[in-house]
Amino acid sequence: MDKIEHSFLNVNGLSLHVAHTGNGEKGAVLFLHGFPEIWYSWRHQMLAFAAAGFKCIAPDSRGYGLSDQPPEPESTAWDDLVADLAAILDLLSIPKVFVIGKDFGVMPAYGLALRHPHRVLAVVTLGVPFIAGALQTETLPEGFYVHRWREPDRAEADFGRFDVRRVIRTIYILFSRSEIPIAEPGQEIMDLADSSTPLPPWFTEEDLNAYAALYQKSQFRFPLHIPYRSLHKSAAGENPLIEVPALLIMGEKDYVLKFPGMEEYIRGGMVKQFVPKLEVVYVPEGCHFVQEQFPDRINDLILDFLGKSGQA
Repeated sequence: MDKIEHSFLNVNGLSLHVAHTGNGEKGAVLFLHGFPEIWYSWRHQMLAFAAAGFKCIAPDSRGYGLSDQPPEPESTAWDDLVADLAAILDLLSIPKVFVIGKDFGVMPAYGLALRHPHRVLAVVTLGVPFIAGALQTETLPEGFYVHRWREPDRAEADFGRFDVRRVIRTIYILFSRSEIPIAEPGQEIMDLADSSTPLPPWFTEEDLNAYAALYQKSQFRFPLHIPYRSLHKSAAGENPLIEVPALLIMGEKDYVLKFPGMEEYIRGGMVKQFVPKLEVVYVPEGCHFVQEQFPDRINDLILDFLGKSGQA
């Protein structure tokens, strides 16, 4: 990790932490994390892509990790995250970029392609496809984790029973499974895994410590607002059309595929109404954290795609 440098940029009135590495002879790649992730979730990709000749930029989103909290977190909208990305590119004098988004990072990734199409060479997303409207989860039980975390103060009370490290540990375990995290009546989401439940084999105690240290600073107020309490507010606008080449990588055992209508939306090609140049790749045995689980495989897939899609 000593090859990865760290800077703080003044972006829209906030100090945002940006991890970066590589000389950029083949172009620049912007990595956007999800939850409960952070810049560190791209560690395997950043080193490999830098070795392949790319400049790699991985910010902590506003409200996450070492980046500042916005003064009024609950007033932040998806477009604010897109504006942050455009400003980061300006400050780093990067005219065009490949964008890679994971989990909720998919929304600002595609938002950048919609708002600033002249600056985006291609979009790669992992774990979540482009979704034009609100996520359709109404048919899932009351104990569905997104329903629970949307409730005012529910997640705060649930998380507050444990230290930050235990919260991150539990969410990583739950999200690495193939089943959607759903609590029974009278049970909370954090109760779905206890301290004896082992970490996934590809996620070490050292990795957990790195995440915990970053979330120790940011805590969970903003992450509960974005994404969970803002999922009903689409960032796509009316009649969205993504015209750049795009790649979606889904693990075959990613629990997101079990969201109502999700697998049909992807496999049936409905997503291509909005992203006509989309390629979809499924990774056998892959979970929601497929870029950490199978880094070499994912690196090869994305580097090959970037070589076909831009100036590489």
